[in-house]
Amino acid sequence: MANHMQFSFQDASSPIMEELMQFHDHALMVALAICSLVLYLLTLMLTGKLTANTVDAQAIELVWTILPAMVLIALALPSLRILYLKDEINEPDLTLKAIGHQWYWTYEYTDFKNLTFDSYMTPTTDLPLGHFRLLEVDHRVIVPTESTVRVIVTANDVLHSWAVPSLGVKTDAIPGRLNQTSFVASRPGVYYGQCSEICGANHSFMPIVVEATPLANFENWSSLLSS
Repeated sequence: MANHMQFSFQDASSPIMEELMQFHDHALMVALAICSLVLYLLTLMLTGKLTANTVDAQAIELVWTILPAMVLIALALPSLRILYLKDEINEPDLTLKAIGHQWYWTYEYTDFKNLTFDSYMTPTTDLPLGHFRLLEVDHRVIVPTESTVRVIVTANDVLHSWAVPSLGVKTDAIPGRLNQTSFVASRPGVYYGQCSEICGANHSFMPIVVEATPLANFENWSSLLSS
């Protein structure tokens, strides 16, 4: 998870998040190149080293039309690629349904033993030593590593948003509508998120905790929960 000295993204724990971080760096480099070019041209113009006749200057118009178009294409192509990668859900290994409430989450493993449980934030007074305040819950979402997990997100009352930054997931929970996303946890770990849509007085007190574990441990957990 992020800390108070971290200025960048959280460490990527899924292939999609790795792609998003690479695109972020790519877009920053493009923006840096544009800013450098504009600053250089402004410096030349202010020092009188660059003069141009803007009346009937077809060459200049051609440059400032083609150059921005090429920049937009350089940004649009990788962006569209990631967008379609996020939407591509082929034969998921596990389907998880997340239902937002004021102010907790309900989870249903609809295609795996039909497990259902509520997930509330752990109060500070009950928080075990070493756990994170306002981020820990009484029941974590357990998923197997290196497996495609489809998440169906909805809400029971108002707008919510199911977001886990390390996994590159953020999907709005809308009452009466089902949205879906997917992720693959590439390594075991505990990943923290929060509701990312202002949903009322306790909006900041409905965290999300996803624990990725090897398949054998996941099956053992599900057997204990269903018994």
